[in-house]
Amino acid sequence: MTYRQKDFQAALLDPALSTPPGLVNPDGSAAQKRFDVYRNNVTVSLTDALETAFPVVAKLIGSENFRALAKVFLRQHPPSSPLLMFYGKEMPVFLEGFKPLQKIPYLADVARLELALRHSYHAAGADAFDPAVLQAMSEDALMSARITFAPHVQLIRSRYPVHGIWQMNMVDGAPQPQARGENVLVSRPALDPVMTVLRPGGGLLMDQLLRGEALGPALQIVSEKVQDFNLSETLIQLLQGAAIASIVGENP
Repeated sequence: MTYRQKDFQAALLDPALSTPPGLVNPDGSAAQKRFDVYRNNVTVSLTDALETAFPVVAKLIGSENFRALAKVFLRQHPPSSPLLMFYGKEMPVFLEGFKPLQKIPYLADVARLELALRHSYHAAGADAFDPAVLQAMSEDALMSARITFAPHVQLIRSRYPVHGIWQMNMVDGAPQPQARGENVLVSRPALDPVMTVLRPGGGLLMDQLLRGEALGPALQIVSEKVQDFNLSETLIQLLQGAAIASIVGENP
């Protein structure tokens, strides 16, 4: 990006900056009014895109506050792609460092969940995994197996009830969330993403598997930290969410 392009981009997202040099009307005068209109349209479009992408965050802090926050965000994080459906990936980290909202510590994780839903929706599809493959594996083969996940799979691990908070704000009649952390599997078994709150230990197991760990060693780590962990329950949740792409062991 040239110096002039950077100058134009900075002015486009910050109304405190003057019209970039070289932008003139047909009569040669500075195109301040025309640039102001264009700048306002860009700001409104990006703000609308963010509010659409993070509806629960917007509800939690109020639309007016969110739109003020969005103006700060877009100056720090201008779009890197013309596809607005992917705009806002920096929002969770931005919220963690945004001092005026430090009293809402779960806000960043709610943003992560909303971002995961969007990424899952736009991710590539995957062939359905046949559960018979799992049933045919010996215990030794299963413990040495590595599980790969479909492209639409996302995992959100939080100290807060992010799924409950999302539901309370998006689903009529949803109950008040309980004060406990939640590990949420986001997957797309059909056309739209769905959220599944994983059983205790399920988030830790899935995290290990996403890192490429074999099932046996991953299970050992979970068993040391979670009493009475039920592997079958977690595998059923993964299968129901169409999260598994493949399971490959020594003797598949």
